Amino acid sequence: MRRLAAAFVLLAVSAPSALGQAPYSVRWGDAVSVVAAGIAFVIPEATKLPKAAPSCAPCDAASLPGVDRVALHTFSGSAGTASTALLVGVIGFAGIASLDGATPAQRRGHVAVFANSLAWTLAASDWMKVVVRRKRPVLYTAGATAAAADPNSQRSFPSGHASVAFATATTYLMMARRERLPHRGRNAALLYVGALGVSALRVSAGKHFPTDVLGGAVLGTGIGWLVAKVHPTQP
Repeated sequence: MRRLAAAFVLLAVSAPSALGQAPYSVRWGDAVSVVAAGIAFVIPEATKLPKAAPSCAPCDAASLPGVDRVALHTFSGSAGTASTALLVGVIGFAGIASLDGATPAQRRGHVAVFANSLAWTLAASDWMKVVVRRKRPVLYTAGATAAAADPNSQRSFPSGHASVAFATATTYLMMARRERLPHRGRNAALLYVGALGVSALRVSAGKHFPTDVLGGAVLGTGIGWLVAKVHPTQP
């Protein structure tokens, strides 16, 4: 974890910045995109996907990779609450940091980019959960029988919290580098540390395996980079 955090800090501090870039544009297409992603996000929950029952309940912990077995020994309700609170903090801090030193046009563009990035990260995470159908740690415990009826018990990969946290940090980093926002290195480093904290707390809460949060980090980073890279700019 420390090495990964150090790598993100180095990236944030040393990455080159672009000068004289036009602000991101804000168009009706942004609203359509965000609404479409929102609909895609709620479909799995509204239709209670996946429909099929787990293949085992309880499942054999010996079938898990060694690194993932740590999640079977830490089930903390307070860690789950803390992970959500920290995620909200990461998103809020990124939003405030993106306003610092930005022009009104840049601020409007930042809102559009953040909205698209987070909406599509949520949608992609939820549909990956449905397709992969990985069992959550609870299905490897004595509480598996009671949990098996909940479709959410088969939505472990990837971690949605980790995906959103890393998408937030990466989107901010991309925008801050592009537009030379003040304190971008420090802010990006703090955001990535916060994202790592969210990921660690999800494992401590027994909600996800370490490989789930790693997958979420990769997914969120990829979407955050792509959205900030391809979003249209003002002519």
